[in-house]
Amino acid sequence: MANFELFKRIFGSNQERREKPRLNARQGTVVLIVDDSPTIVAMLRKFLQQSGYQTLEAGDAEKGIEVARAEKPDLIFLDIVLPGMNGFAALRALRKDPVTHQIPIVMISGNEQATEQFYAQRIGADDFMKKPFSRSEVFARIERLLDANLVPKRHATPAPVPRA
Repeated sequence: MANFELFKRIFGSNQERREKPRLNARQGTVVLIVDDSPTIVAMLRKFLQQSGYQTLEAGDAEKGIEVARAEKPDLIFLDIVLPGMNGFAALRALRKDPVTHQIPIVMISGNEQATEQFYAQRIGADDFMKKPFSRSEVFARIERLLDANLVPKRHATPAPVPRA
């Protein structure tokens, strides 16, 4: 029992997390979901739409880039493992494009490799979320990106790490 109490003190209880008010983006925030899993897309769509977000969807990177350029969403959830072009290549393309380079991007993957997370952030991702994820995880990632006007914004880009 003592171990459980220690765990609760360190991480907080479910009740404490539920009582903490969630900070949502402004009503009508548009989120693009780029994932080839219909289950992941449906789950994210449900979470987001229930909280007043509008969603756009793409099943592959090429379509995701096309939708991002045309619709200029406020935020993108981008899977890493996609058919054809992978999420890393899509992230690089979105960051090089003047139309999409300022859109915040949260990379998502079922792979637990820490190197994947590091690489995603190094090439311009604003956050990383591991599958499977919970509703609270999705909104915690969004909340980290909100500015004072409740609009998702990119974090300051870190300076490049010099190579030895």
